[in-house]
Amino acid sequence: QKDSLCQMEPPANPGDSPVELELTVENVESALYQLYFDADMEHKNVAQKWLTQAQASTQAWQFCWALLGPDKLPEVQFFGASTLHTKISRHWSDLPTDQHESLRMQLLSHILHFSSGPKMVLTRLCVALASLALNLIPQAWSQPVADMVRAFQPQKPDSKDGSEVTQDPQAHCLTLLELLTVLPEEFQSSRLTQARRAQLREALIGEWSVVCPMLRQLLQSQDSSNQVKEKVLRCLSSWVGLDVPLGESQELVQDCFTALSNPELFDSAVETIVNAISQPDCQRYTDALVNLLPLVLGLHDQLKTAAQDGDMETSHGICRIAVAMGETHSRVLLEQVEHWQEYLALVNMILFCTGIPGHYPVSETTSSLTLTFWYTLQDDILSFEEDKQAVYLQVYRPVYFQLVDVLLHKSHYPSQDEYTAWTTDDKEQFRIYRVDISDTLMYVYEMLGAELLSNLYDRLGRQLMDPQQSAVWQDTEALLFGFQSIAETIDVNYSDVIPGLIGLIPRINISNVMLADTVMYTIGSLAEWLADHPVMLSGILPMVLQGLVKAELSVSSVSTLKRICRECRHDLGPYAQDILTVSQDVLVKEVHKSSQCMWLMQALGFLLSALPMDEILARLHSLITPHVQRLDALAQQEPDPTNKQSIIHILGMLSSLFTTLDINRQVEGLEGAPNPRPTPSQTTHNPVVVVLQQVFTLIQTILSKWLDDSDIVEAVCGIFDKSVRTLLHDFGPMVAQLSEMLGQIYSAFPQASALDLARQMVHIFAGEEQHISNIQCLTEQLTSATLAIFQQGPRDHPDIAESFMHFHAQILKRKPDLYLSDQMDVKALFYCGIMSLKFPETPTVKAASLFFTELLPRCKDMPSLGEVLQRDGKLLTETILQAVGGGSPRSLTEHFSEVLLSLNRHCPGLLSQWLKETLQTPGFPSNQVSPEQKHTFTQQLLREQTNKRRVKEIVKEFSLLCRGLQGSGYSDY
Repeated sequence: QKDSLCQMEPPANPGDSPVELELTVENVESALYQLYFDADMEHKNVAQKWLTQAQASTQAWQFCWALLGPDKLPEVQFFGASTLHTKISRHWSDLPTDQHESLRMQLLSHILHFSSGPKMVLTRLCVALASLALNLIPQAWSQPVADMVRAFQPQKPDSKDGSEVTQDPQAHCLTLLELLTVLPEEFQSSRLTQARRAQLREALIGEWSVVCPMLRQLLQSQDSSNQVKEKVLRCLSSWVGLDVPLGESQELVQDCFTALSNPELFDSAVETIVNAISQPDCQRYTDALVNLLPLVLGLHDQLKTAAQDGDMETSHGICRIAVAMGETHSRVLLEQVEHWQEYLALVNMILFCTGIPGHYPVSETTSSLTLTFWYTLQDDILSFEEDKQAVYLQVYRPVYFQLVDVLLHKSHYPSQDEYTAWTTDDKEQFRIYRVDISDTLMYVYEMLGAELLSNLYDRLGRQLMDPQQSAVWQDTEALLFGFQSIAETIDVNYSDVIPGLIGLIPRINISNVMLADTVMYTIGSLAEWLADHPVMLSGILPMVLQGLVKAELSVSSVSTLKRICRECRHDLGPYAQDILTVSQDVLVKEVHKSSQCMWLMQALGFLLSALPMDEILARLHSLITPHVQRLDALAQQEPDPTNKQSIIHILGMLSSLFTTLDINRQVEGLEGAPNPRPTPSQTTHNPVVVVLQQVFTLIQTILSKWLDDSDIVEAVCGIFDKSVRTLLHDFGPMVAQLSEMLGQIYSAFPQASALDLARQMVHIFAGEEQHISNIQCLTEQLTSATLAIFQQGPRDHPDIAESFMHFHAQILKRKPDLYLSDQMDVKALFYCGIMSLKFPETPTVKAASLFFTELLPRCKDMPSLGEVLQRDGKLLTETILQAVGGGSPRSLTEHFSEVLLSLNRHCPGLLSQWLKETLQTPGFPSNQVSPEQKHTFTQQLLREQTNKRRVKEIVKEFSLLCRGLQGSGYSDY
């Protein structure tokens, strides 16, 4: 039968004739076989679509029962049950009221029949009955639970219909529990109005008084199998989600604790207890919570045994219960003053979980569950008024000091051999775990204050003085990790232990990489303190430089040196030679990866910035000469991928150096200095400019060979871009050379990075008389070359279109006079803007919108712009309306609204005329909007000349109408 049905196919186009004619049970089965067994995906899709239509038809009410026949395959029966659920949940109004009762009886009868399986069919039928109950409660079905229980009572053998004698009371019991479990779940997942949801919730909570005693009886009964008890636990979990009163369920929840001693029920019992006590509503039932406390505490022995035996599942489960109790109800339980010892015992139980033996995440996964509890408890204690708070602090401060010890112990690295054997994933999880511990320590500092730092310092001192103790590097590392966690975010400048700590650090043997890393990060976290206490630098810097030569300490040592050079640069004069010598050595020997080399160059930029003027250039030359020589050698070679990476690396290092080498920053740094040093423009050229002029020819040589490589061009532009941003007007002497070179490279091979650099130059130099002719010439060259791209079709160059729009927006903002040149084809630029608005890429549209919002205000004062607007403003309006009406992604609407607002602000009369002319075209911008809606949109828009937010709303609303999405729920997004 299966084979013959496999060959049958559903109608190819069920929509061609009335669906009802096609809907025979045979055709449905045939489509199901096609869906499940046909290898051809296209056939499957056709079947899927047809079956969805079949489910929506009115005949589905009838054929679903035929599909549930005992002779059908489980997949067919499942579709029948699913169809029934779909009809009841989505097409309930199709069913006449007088058929509700017979449907209910029919469903109950089928559920009884399927109580012995298949499970998937039974569950779908139970969900269908739950859905039916939600439609009938409370008016048409006042006691659903009692009726369901009655329906599943064991049948007596002498009942009228002998065939209905139950074969298996346990199967009926499990089926009833399945029904009662899915009832609240179906309620939670159903789409209901707020009023109906409230009404149903109240009715269902009313039913709990029937469900609860039955669940208790089944859980306590000797006759109940583990399978039944597990179902009881799942059922309770489901009802708890309705916020049933804990006062009524506390005995049942207490019974769940006995199930924890049964290994088969343990997981389900944990889940149920956690769900039951995590409901926020439980806080109303203080007595019930207090009664549950001893049961939670009673698990402590089981927890300790599990921890000793390495039974991770058991310790994890008990920990979840303790944390759910302690965290959800910490405030309520703290306030039960007469039970303070019990709550303290619970806190200590959670502390045991935090410090559970083993290394996270390899031999334990429990401790991480507890960290947020400590935040909650601290917040609750500190939220009490002062007198009350003092009492709680007396009790809990010692616990928090213990917590610090525990957290530091948990942050210990395993032995080197053990750690090497860990997987990459384990190492990453451990790293994240330490970050969480670090955050917790930082938070705890708020409660423990300076005493915490003293405590850590004393322990570190004892450890380093005792050779036996200091041999265990993990202990030292953990204490430094604690210090660093706090110093990273808390201002420790006032702390009297930092000088002692700085004195201790050089005593640490940093032969172990993990310890050395933490030493580096600790020093880095104290960089601001060192800036206020520069006398301490002499003891610390040699350690950092010692770390810098080791590739394995790359990230920590380089980032620490960068922080010191940034914060302490005005006091590094005496150490500058050492820092530069070691840095130069590691750079030439290529000890560090590319990104760390960039950081190191930034560090050296900070260092050089603060040196005396006459020293900077010489030191700068000595630093970069080896790299420039290497670059020169590479420039002579033929292009290949290896050379390319080396060139980009060296150019990147120069960019990084010039990002932070800012000699003007020193003048700001020396507030109140009697004789601020003269800026270079008053005397000589800025050292960066001197270097750039010296390497300029070399850069031109590189470009001549790599002109068509966007990565190299971007790296070259990056050097000048960083320099312009840092030096600002001091970059002036380079403007003429750079303008000429940019014009040449862009004309030969247009790249977005060249336009971005030109935009920076316009921003800084367009207002300066001595540079305007260079800037004008560059602007004309770049514009002419880009217009050629737009004429050929710019679709493949969204980055160039974006940068070009930003470039011209900057010109209009800083120097609109450039548009007066005969060379500037304003009409063509206007068209480029319109074309850029049609791009699907958000950054390009955003840039084009910015271009028009800068251009439109200038139209009144500049006749050439005014003429273009008069002639092509209608095309701009039409383009925007088309985009808003569905031509562009909906996410871009707000950018179009900004252009419409600008048009309305600067030429309202013209906009009114253009809107009228474009919108009177039938079907424009969409068939979904009526002439009345278009008229309303026009009126609303023209009314707003200042309110940006309101214009966005009007345009968004119109866009939704045009796309047929108004009222579909999408308008909320």
